Amino acid sequence: MEAKEWQTEQERLERVREKLKARIGELEPVVTGLSDQAAEIRRRFWEEVTVNTSTDEEFEETFYTIKQQAAILSERERRHRLLTQQWKNFNQLLPSPYFGRVDFLEDGMNLSEQIYIGVSSFVDEDGMNFLVYDWRTPIASLYYDHSPGAASYITPMGQISGTMELKRQYQIHNGQIRNMFDANLTIGDELLQQMLAKGADSQMKSIVSTIQREQNAIIRNDRSRLLIVQGAAGSGKTSAALQRVAYLLYKNRDSLKADQIVLFSPNPIFNSYVSSVLPELGEENMQQTTLQEYLEYWLGPSLRLEDPFDQIEYVLTAQSTPNYETRLQGIQYKASESFMKALQNYAQWLGREGMLFKAIRFRERDLITAEQMRTQFYSYDPSLSLANRVEQLQKWLLKELSLLERKERKASWVVEELNYLDNELYAEVFGELHKDREVFDIAEHYAVVNEIKSNKRRGDEGDFDFAGREEELLSQRIVKKSFKPLRQTVRKLSFIDAHGLYVQLFGDDAAYREKTKASDVPAMWPEICRQTVEKLDRLELFYEDATPYLYLKELIEGVRTNTEIRHVFVDEGQDYSPFQYEYLKKLFPRARMTVLGDFGQAIFMQSTKLQGDDSPLLRLYGEADTSLIRLVRSYRSTREIVEFTKELLIDESDIVPFERSGPKPLLARFEDRARRDAQLLKDIMSLKADGIDSIAIITKTTAESRQALESLQMQGCEALQLITKETVTYQNGVMVVPVYLAKGIEFDAVLVYDASSEAYGRENERKLLYTACTRAMHRLHLYATGEWSPFVQAVPEHLYVMAT
Repeated sequence: MEAKEWQTEQERLERVREKLKARIGELEPVVTGLSDQAAEIRRRFWEEVTVNTSTDEEFEETFYTIKQQAAILSERERRHRLLTQQWKNFNQLLPSPYFGRVDFLEDGMNLSEQIYIGVSSFVDEDGMNFLVYDWRTPIASLYYDHSPGAASYITPMGQISGTMELKRQYQIHNGQIRNMFDANLTIGDELLQQMLAKGADSQMKSIVSTIQREQNAIIRNDRSRLLIVQGAAGSGKTSAALQRVAYLLYKNRDSLKADQIVLFSPNPIFNSYVSSVLPELGEENMQQTTLQEYLEYWLGPSLRLEDPFDQIEYVLTAQSTPNYETRLQGIQYKASESFMKALQNYAQWLGREGMLFKAIRFRERDLITAEQMRTQFYSYDPSLSLANRVEQLQKWLLKELSLLERKERKASWVVEELNYLDNELYAEVFGELHKDREVFDIAEHYAVVNEIKSNKRRGDEGDFDFAGREEELLSQRIVKKSFKPLRQTVRKLSFIDAHGLYVQLFGDDAAYREKTKASDVPAMWPEICRQTVEKLDRLELFYEDATPYLYLKELIEGVRTNTEIRHVFVDEGQDYSPFQYEYLKKLFPRARMTVLGDFGQAIFMQSTKLQGDDSPLLRLYGEADTSLIRLVRSYRSTREIVEFTKELLIDESDIVPFERSGPKPLLARFEDRARRDAQLLKDIMSLKADGIDSIAIITKTTAESRQALESLQMQGCEALQLITKETVTYQNGVMVVPVYLAKGIEFDAVLVYDASSEAYGRENERKLLYTACTRAMHRLHLYATGEWSPFVQAVPEHLYVMAT
């Protein structure tokens, strides 16, 4: 680019930065002043209010004074939040105010507009001239979706058409233009290459300056009830989803808050990895959780739940144990839509017969028996749903408990407890009695006056029975306290034998078919039933049973719904079962759902296909309300790594590598583990000497991770991090991690600890190896003792280098 053009752009940049500095300087004292004002109002709030409620007029005056003070405080705090956010945004813009420019000539206009795009908007003093447009504004979509030539963008008022005369990109650092070039259809490869050439960070970064057209379609989709993103490994689907959250918060800032968006992530460490993206863009973080955390919240106190990582460890390591095939069939069936339908039919059967209840026991006797509850339950209108009849039964039980409580006050155990009461309860009752006595004396005074006037007063029949009232009140208190846990049991619906109802489902084969109308049960169903009941008898729950158990519980007790949540994001969406998707839909009935995943990385038994006519997701909201976007270009890894990894799969020829070169993957085979580990240690030292900071030694299982850690430490490798399912933060360095916990995260270099046929020989381990290899950005090494995995052997020899 010509020197004059460069100088013009640099001068413009400096003018914008000077204006930013001036605005920051203006805002700082105002922000500080408003903060001090709000603190002072809070401190002196009640000093400014005289509370007087002696008359209606004074009460009303007090009410409006408090309301006025609260309104002043609220206004100061709101203004402080607004200006503080502006101040933060301007400080964030200062080092690099913008990253792109579009010159757009609107149809019917004579002059084109220069549109500079950054992470937030900045308007000149007149309030009319945008010096920088927020990347989420409608006009900024020109930058992502079009090349020079005919172009248009959508506004709330309709489509604006015209001609893009220029599309320019910048790399600006500390107020200096480092790179600047004009781009064509996509965001320029030069910028992307430089961005991707950087090392992996301990936290994912914003990608707004490099958003591609297909990623922009994900970000700005606001029509679909369900948006499915099937993306190749490293295609930027998670990054685009996080920018989508920022876009939604910006576009709907008056009606959508960050806590109305929830992200279901694959593991706790992933939450730490993505936690910085939204704050970088000036937004609060959304709610982040895992499905396991939700299940444990509702089921954990009464049952010990297996988690998905223990389940996959079993699948990967227990091939030689008894009942292994039984468990695999059970996992697949319990994750299916067929099993969900079976549970629905089972609930209908329970509406006619078979409900199980737990007796309400008190002092080693049944106050209300399970049979009484069952009789009462089935006396209700059978056309009512199970949940409605349970609600009616709950009301009946509370009423029965009130009657029983009154009767219990005369019981002998109550009289005995009266002799052992503490002084505190006596004092409390004594105080109440004196209040009652005062009320009694006033009432008695007026009664006496009236009776004397009418010559009806005779004797002292109105004397207050202090001792009798004291014993009555104390008895009432004792029984009420004792009955309180019983009422809580009823309110929590603990009188329903949910555990027994789920166990009852796994009787003999004929009974199951009768209760559920199921026809396509697995061949090993009797063994599955026995295995499931044995687990339940220990008050434990397989991971594949957790969602069905909770689903059945809610069919009976009533569905728990969260109507506040407006958007649900599911990352690594291929790892959720059709059953779990149906459950999430019921749980968040008013939410739109965005599902991100890659079926090439479907490493769990219950995985769901995200695309194709047979995808269960198409039936979730219906095809009319569902959109599918495919991302086939991989940006994370070098071209050499992508070319190698896509050969590990069967039908992934459509994965397109980004043109960024690096060394070919290195394969090294050894006669024994000691030599393998010694070479691996040398390779780590060499990579670190090359300036590579983020290195992952990826193993197949947690057991192998611990073994690798111990072996490498014995070889002299220090400062190794072991990543487990309990790890909640991710830091750069050298780490040992099982492949299923590395999902969604990227590393500068990946060392696959064991890529032998013993580790990855079965077909269901193909995608596991692919997932491990696709974590690498710049370097990929595979090691083996013995024969290579058949999936590695199938890779053409020209795509890798064999160590000598």
